[in-house]
Amino acid sequence: MPLEGTCEGQMACSTCHVIVGKEWYAMLPDASEDEEDMLDLAADLHATSRLSCQILLTEDLDGLEIRIPRESHDMQGT
Repeated sequence: MPLEGTCEGQMACSTCHVIVGKEWYAMLPDASEDEEDMLDLAADLHATSRLSCQILLTEDLDGLEIRIPRESHDMQGT
């Protein structure tokens, strides 16, 4: 996926911001206060926004649906 992930999972940026499908959002653990603070800096924030680096993928999340905000731009891509 074209996500930059500048901080490599250290929760020091919001470049991996994704919008989780509503039906999947309820299956995720609550965001930490630190993640909420980083999301406050994200563009195109939605009620189901999360930092993808903070979503631990498990078998229960197989098929997880997310979308990348329109304002997102992967500076590492072409």
